[in-house]
Amino acid sequence: MKTLNRAQQKIEDTWDLGSLFGNNESWDEGLKELKTRIEEAPELKGSLSAGKDSFLSTMQWYEQTSILAERLYNYAFLLYAGDASDNDNVRRYSLASQQLSLLSAAMAFFDPELLGIEDKVIETYLEDVDFAPYAIFIKKARRFKEHILSESEERLMALQGEVGSVMRTTFGDLTNVDFDFGELDGKPLTQSSFSSFLMQDDRDLRKRAYKQFYAVYEKSKHAIARLYEGQVKQDIFRSKARGYESCRSMALFGDRVPLSVYDNLIKAVHEAFPALHRYYALRSRLLGQEKLAHYDVYVPLVKGIESHTSYEQAVNIICESLKPLGEEYVKTIKAGLTTERWVDRYENKGKRSGAFSSGTYTSKPYILLNYKEDVLRDLFTVAHEGGHSMHSYYSAKNNPYFHYDYTIFEAEVASTFNEQLVAKYMIETSSDNKTKAYILGKQIDDIVATLFRQTMFAEYEKVTHELAEAGTPLTLEVLRQEYRKLLEAYFGPAVEFEDESDLEGLRIPHFYSPFYVYKYATGISAAIALSQKVLCGGEAQRNDYLAFLSSGGSSYPIDSLCKAGVDMESEKPVQEALKTFESLLDQFEALL
Repeated sequence: MKTLNRAQQKIEDTWDLGSLFGNNESWDEGLKELKTRIEEAPELKGSLSAGKDSFLSTMQWYEQTSILAERLYNYAFLLYAGDASDNDNVRRYSLASQQLSLLSAAMAFFDPELLGIEDKVIETYLEDVDFAPYAIFIKKARRFKEHILSESEERLMALQGEVGSVMRTTFGDLTNVDFDFGELDGKPLTQSSFSSFLMQDDRDLRKRAYKQFYAVYEKSKHAIARLYEGQVKQDIFRSKARGYESCRSMALFGDRVPLSVYDNLIKAVHEAFPALHRYYALRSRLLGQEKLAHYDVYVPLVKGIESHTSYEQAVNIICESLKPLGEEYVKTIKAGLTTERWVDRYENKGKRSGAFSSGTYTSKPYILLNYKEDVLRDLFTVAHEGGHSMHSYYSAKNNPYFHYDYTIFEAEVASTFNEQLVAKYMIETSSDNKTKAYILGKQIDDIVATLFRQTMFAEYEKVTHELAEAGTPLTLEVLRQEYRKLLEAYFGPAVEFEDESDLEGLRIPHFYSPFYVYKYATGISAAIALSQKVLCGGEAQRNDYLAFLSSGGSSYPIDSLCKAGVDMESEKPVQEALKTFESLLDQFEALL
């Protein structure tokens, strides 16, 4: 559990950013080129409406510029995520963010001009094969017609974008860099190691870790509450400026996801509360506690089995699990997780907590981890982020630049699909009932974390934004009260909370990417359905799934999932996922 400095990491344990830029000097040259292109951008004003050839050449210029900007930003972002305590990384990330904001401002003419062209003219252009790499992008962009502002207003919105991201970056710097959680029994307590402490058998250790961790948040609770209030106000500003009915409508509009999908998710989960409360009651009995505390809900349900899986062992298990997806898929992901160095594996000082996948059209699909060998959940995290990266790999391989970027709604399907296959493989290959129960309990916990908990977070976002939109100030007291209501509703009568438990609502980084977390819940619902189709089907079902991964952003997420065999506009996938949870709970109790 020793936390290294960045320079102490073994080179093979870090990502190879060479597919973005060979070194910092080549990045500096790329930044100069982008600045030149930004200076050229105003000269393109009027080019979209100046005829077919002019329109096409502008699209080609925009494509080349966007690919360069994407590479520049991702390189800087990944360095910053790897070590935010390095001033050069901070400077580079700031420069990249600044130039992206300036590029957006310089291209403020683009959307109004594109949307000002008559439909018949655009339809004529799109009949030309040369426009094929841009056709879907153009059609999707024109759908925003009623929400695009004038050129001068778009320029102001673009310039404001950099300011609007300050809440997110400040929250990240405060919680990942400035916060010092100290040590516990000689081991460092960090954002990353906190989950490991909460999974220990020693209840006193869990309690002390919980109290010590949240004591740090307690000291900065007012500041963090203000940061989140600022994020919500930023969301309201953008939604009102663009003429949306609400922040939630704005967030779902781009994916063409009906609000009913969000509402049906919350409704279905509420209806499944009896099963969820049964789960916590079972956990209470297994731990021998009359009432669970908040720090008791992450301990493995089956004791006596030590989890210690090296990163290399985790990769081998994942690759065996994913064999139903075919030889090419397995070969590619194995190389990416090992020799191709897509992955930054272990925690170091200044490194962002958690995990993510982040690639570009022309680069490797990189993965940030904080892998812990004694946390079984981290094996599933590797599979999860590997699913994201393979989605990116297939999307970039099979689509032009403007059509390769899939939505987050789809992304969470690919990642949780992999987790489903890994869980099934590990249950089937376990040697005895106790081991089976242990892995089954882990799968149950994952569904609780991904379907139930993320829906709770999604409901919290809905509540806070609706309160603010109705004129209610989001004070620290209001935020804590609303979060505590949800804690009590979701966890039920088996759990008693500490005074500081509702501070959890102040530490969720995804709240700074509004209305994002619900996609974890819809994602696992779709993933459960698709994984069952692939495992119970044949080559056709596997090919349908791989075609979904390859579709990128070539259609809207509801449509692409429909083609793969899941209708997310109906309530059925979420209800079936909740039935699967009950079934797993039955199997678990039977094994015990």
